[in-house]
Amino acid sequence: MGQFNNRMRIQTEPAYCTLAGLRRLSVAIIVLALASSPLYAVELDVPYVETPEDIVQIMLDIAEVTPDDHVIDLGTGDGRIVIAAVQRGATGLGVDLDPLRIEEARQNAIKAGVANRVTFEVQDLFQTDISQATVVTLFLNSEVNIRLRPALFDQLKPGTRVV
Repeated sequence: MGQFNNRMRIQTEPAYCTLAGLRRLSVAIIVLALASSPLYAVELDVPYVETPEDIVQIMLDIAEVTPDDHVIDLGTGDGRIVIAAVQRGATGLGVDLDPLRIEEARQNAIKAGVANRVTFEVQDLFQTDISQATVVTLFLNSEVNIRLRPALFDQLKPGTRVV
């Protein structure tokens, strides 16, 4: 167990000696290994840009997300939109091509205490079955949104909200 000096509050044992510390360390090693691997050469249609928290809340307010909803977040990144929807009681699915972002999203769901109500998958958003969604969230660029339009019209039921 780590010892603390009461005067200076200095931890005398490394943080990775705890179970949580070991988990964080192992995730960091895997992420770094993947990121530096030539196998990790995912070409993304949209660069990752964090959705500001106030925009996340506005998007979910506009969609009027309730516990009856199943939210699918296309291009989920770190999962913040669908995690916020699940915190409002919905269930959710987040998809992204980037396996590093999906791992980050899974860890964020665990930290938020909602991992049992949301799933994250490494998947092409153009190949995702969105037919079960009652809400679809997108924080992409206009070109990708236009390319998604046929899938949205073909797969979504009347009344599905797209934000």
